[in-house]
Amino acid sequence: MASEEIKIYSTPTCPYCRMAKEFLSQKGYTYTEYDVTKDRAALDEMVKISGARSVPVIVACNEVMVGFERTRLEQMLSCIKQRTDL
Repeated sequence: MASEEIKIYSTPTCPYCRMAKEFLSQKGYTYTEYDVTKDRAALDEMVKISGARSVPVIVACNEVMVGFERTRLEQMLSCIKQRTDL
């Protein structure tokens, strides 16, 4: 699955960030991770996209999720599955 389709903005100490990345990896999704503690441009982009300064921020399928909600993330990612199943 294409990594450019999923972005996760995170910090190294955030437990929900770790859970989200673990979930994505277990499901076989690849993603691009941005550590907003080290990348000021990524932090600015995250705030612009989400309006939030909390992590994780997950972007997939033209949707933005602040935090980690397993069910909602599965719904967000359904468009990727549909595209890859074609």
